[in-house]
Amino acid sequence: MRFIWHYLKKYKKLGIINVISVFGFALVELGIPTIVALMIDNGVMNNDAGYIYKMGAVMITISIIGVCGTILLGYCCAKISTCITRDIRNDIFEKVQSFTAYEFNRFGVSSMITRTANDAYQIQIFVNVLLRTALMTPVMFVASAFMTAKASIPLSMVILATIPIIILGVVYVAKKSKPLSTNQQNSLDSLNRISRENISGIRVIRAFHNDAHEQDRFEATNEQFTGYSKKLFKLMSLTSPIFFLLMNLAVLAIFWVAAILIEQGSLPVGQLVAFMDYLFHAMFSVMLFCTVFMQYPRAEVSAKRIEEVLNTKPLVENPKNGVKEGNHEGTLEFDHVTFVYPDGEEAILKDISFRAKKGETIAFIGSTGSGKSTLVNLIPRFYDVSEGHIYIDGVDLRDYDLQALRSKLGIIPQKAVLFSGTIEDNIRFGKEHASEEEIVEAAKIAQGYDFIMDKEQQFKEEITEGATNVSGGQKQRLSIARALVRKAEIYIFDDSFSALDFKTDANLRKALKRVTKDSIVMVVAQRIASIMDADQIIVLNEGKMIGHGTHKELLKNCQIYREIALSQFREEELANE
Repeated sequence: MRFIWHYLKKYKKLGIINVISVFGFALVELGIPTIVALMIDNGVMNNDAGYIYKMGAVMITISIIGVCGTILLGYCCAKISTCITRDIRNDIFEKVQSFTAYEFNRFGVSSMITRTANDAYQIQIFVNVLLRTALMTPVMFVASAFMTAKASIPLSMVILATIPIIILGVVYVAKKSKPLSTNQQNSLDSLNRISRENISGIRVIRAFHNDAHEQDRFEATNEQFTGYSKKLFKLMSLTSPIFFLLMNLAVLAIFWVAAILIEQGSLPVGQLVAFMDYLFHAMFSVMLFCTVFMQYPRAEVSAKRIEEVLNTKPLVENPKNGVKEGNHEGTLEFDHVTFVYPDGEEAILKDISFRAKKGETIAFIGSTGSGKSTLVNLIPRFYDVSEGHIYIDGVDLRDYDLQALRSKLGIIPQKAVLFSGTIEDNIRFGKEHASEEEIVEAAKIAQGYDFIMDKEQQFKEEITEGATNVSGGQKQRLSIARALVRKAEIYIFDDSFSALDFKTDANLRKALKRVTKDSIVMVVAQRIASIMDADQIIVLNEGKMIGHGTHKELLKNCQIYREIALSQFREEELANE
């Protein structure tokens, strides 16, 4: 409840209106049966038409107040519950922006989607019910109990006897529903994960004729989710018939007792009519309270899952009063850097040291798993170093304001990612207010201009979800254009030329030299041809630097580099380099 109360406090004015509307609703629900009783006992029994008309006018007035109160109550409940859900989703999304890959791996993407969508919705449903009943239930119950006791003490004892039975049943249902709700939400996580994997990997699944296997896997998980949902809904559905059974038994008992009292002349007929309404409201108030109590375990499970995300402390934190700018000397330095993944045991990078300055191109090459991508991912602080330091312009990365640090970088990731929208939107993602001239220039440098102009809508061409309407090479070139448009101080090309043909690769590298002369360029590559002109080439093997120099120096001094080169070139070609 503390979690929900934290968000409820933001809407105090609507909460006050909600309270007022509750009292308006209670006035109608309890006032009308009282007036009906007076009309029967004082008007109908005495043949007093004037009294009936008078009380009828009062009834109409109260009814109008009640309608206004009911409308206002519905509006406030809907407004507050939807706004709270919006706030929760915004907070989750904002929190997720600070997560590293470690936090994403810990929760899982499918679980994050479930927590943002379904868990937040469960809280919305609970808050809506809570606002309708949290105040109304005690007000209605106390008022109804008072009116029933005032009407007839013997009859009110019948109601009192049934309430403990209802409450015991609700406590039992609540205890049973909590573990079922937890399992249901976890099953929904798995269902979303399998759906996501199937949608994104549909080509691979079809290529290997694994459609039937995936369908079986989905059906098994869906059956599990359905099983938990059935148990939960069956449990919840038992409450209404049991409630009405108890209520009807109470009504029978009341009529039996009332018949005796009327025969004795101690209970007017009008009071019995009013009493039946009071009975309904008293019992219904208990039922509403029970509904909240039964829904609470589901909301509690969802709230804990959301709190788990919001209370997670990311491994990489933005420092307070972080440095916005360095000394503008245009340098990047790795000083004895060692890195171990948070959930790992062995160091991925070991004692890495080098220095680069603006205008230089630094290349990294090595076998798969040697730590090349991990190394460049330390620069934007996707992870923090375990030992040593990384300096940009003489300032340790961990002292920089994260936004200021990343604004210095133009990153082209290993896996090119484009977003739904136009080609222009995707390039402008690198610089929000980039002019059309800047976008065109970036596309030309990235060797993407020609294929863009061949599109029907050119720069206004829509990129579909998952960028399925562009090839791998086109995706890479658009990713490169997105980074180039921001005119960064440091460019990081993480194996970003792998899908390009040799001619496009050569033209791109030639064009890059013109625009990156005042920047540091870092290139992770598998092809020697992409990095042979680099000012520094660092050879990595099992996380260690085993070679550092130019292409010609490494051919002579580094055996592993020479082996990589010979796997891509003939001996004669290397001799002519």
